[in-house]
Amino acid sequence: MNQDQNTFITRLETQVRQLILQYQKLQQEKADLEVMVMEGMQREDELKKKNAELQSQYDNLKMARILELGDTDTRNAKNRLAKLVRDVDKCIAILKAEQS
Repeated sequence: MNQDQNTFITRLETQVRQLILQYQKLQQEKADLEVMVMEGMQREDELKKKNAELQSQYDNLKMARILELGDTDTRNAKNRLAKLVRDVDKCIAILKAEQS
């Protein structure tokens, strides 16, 4: 082999080693990114669960508020109805008294 061929082979070996090192570096970066993706997916799952839990709590509070208002409204309606019945009874009593 002559000097040019030796130089070419040496340069080729150097480039192959550099490619191997670059490949190993990229493999490590890929592994790191895969770990980051998995952590992100786990975090997303945790946040989805937390969101569902908070939504459920919100719905429960909303329902409790509706029921609370419903009880108050029902009581008020019953009181108004009782007052109307008393007023009607008074009117009937007055009409009976006038007829007698």
